[in-house]
Amino acid sequence: MPQRGRPRGFDADEALERAVEVFWRQGYEGASVNDLTEAMGINKPSLYAAYGGKEELFRKAVARYAERDMGYARDAFAQPSAYEVVATLLRENVIAVTRPDKPHGCLSIQGGVACSTENAPVAGFLASSRLAGEGALADRLARAVAEGDLPAHADPIALARFVMIVTEGQAVHAAAGVSREDLRQAAEIALAGFSAASGARLPERATDPV
Repeated sequence: MPQRGRPRGFDADEALERAVEVFWRQGYEGASVNDLTEAMGINKPSLYAAYGGKEELFRKAVARYAERDMGYARDAFAQPSAYEVVATLLRENVIAVTRPDKPHGCLSIQGGVACSTENAPVAGFLASSRLAGEGALADRLARAVAEGDLPAHADPIALARFVMIVTEGQAVHAAAGVSREDLRQAAEIALAGFSAASGARLPERATDPV
């Protein structure tokens, strides 16, 4: 009887990396199971056995993407001031969404901003993920208010929403072919807007754009 399941030499982590790129380029609905198995170098039984199915694979791909390709966000949150947090987010996001070795844009945007009724849970999952990031940024800015780094009148929720709208817009424009330099220019304008609206104190030497 022929053996079914995992092909010899199957590496679940490596296959997941390939799935990330398929979903990133084609979105959830645009990526067929055949597209995925071909890119991953596995057969359908292996996909279902190792990942549970297409939606489960997508959720794992998004988690891997967040861990590997959005590490700059963790670095940003560790910056000592609100200004530096936002500056790092805006500037590093421009680099992340225009990498020459990756699809342009952001998996959490291209993956499924809008889906059919059948796949509405996927769109909801991505929306929840983005809102969680916004909430984390609002918490970090609220800490800046509590520590006196931002003035008491600053609105952490509104400021976080503004920053996330900009980063998501950067991803959409990157996917549409807008250049890294043009996105950098927009990021600096947004950073100036954040500074003016929040009353953020600039560091003694503000980080130069990369």
